[in-house]
Amino acid sequence: MPALVPKKIFFTRGLGRGKSLLQSFEEALRDAGIAQFNLSSISSIFPPNCEIVPTKEGLDLLSDGQILFTVLARNSSNELNRMISSAVGYAIPKDRNKWGYLSEHHSYGETEKVAGYFSERLAAEMLASTMGLIDKLVWDSFKDQYVLEDKILTTGNICSTGVVTEAGEWTTAVAAAVLIV
Repeated sequence: MPALVPKKIFFTRGLGRGKSLLQSFEEALRDAGIAQFNLSSISSIFPPNCEIVPTKEGLDLLSDGQILFTVLARNSSNELNRMISSAVGYAIPKDRNKWGYLSEHHSYGETEKVAGYFSERLAAEMLASTMGLIDKLVWDSFKDQYVLEDKILTTGNICSTGVVTEAGEWTTAVAAAVLIV
């Protein structure tokens, strides 16, 4: 059986609201454009030589009902005024023949920027630790990403944040990395 190594990846996010937890989750998936697929949760490896494509391009490659491998961050609440966040970060090595990392982060009370950067840092730290260089990882404010000498090509994140605005209503935030085989 041939190896199932994804060749393309895209990132998406969504926010949903509903009278039930399930309904708000469904609405968040619709907002993210991935409700019509069967999502299979996977761990956090960014495949070697995998190309990041725009969300629309990735969605155009898929068929309704298809099984999708996803790294999915999901957070929900029905507590009035509660802020929720879900983020997926990534770190890709400069040597594209090697694998990188994806990370999920789910939080309360964090802004989109804070939660997004946290997920990005998690992915960068995991990649740096595999290289034995965790102490060399630094934030480059000019590049607006984490750098590790000449070992990391890029880091980034996608984040969805929302606030519960009505008593008894559920709000769900999702962020996803969708891998296409």
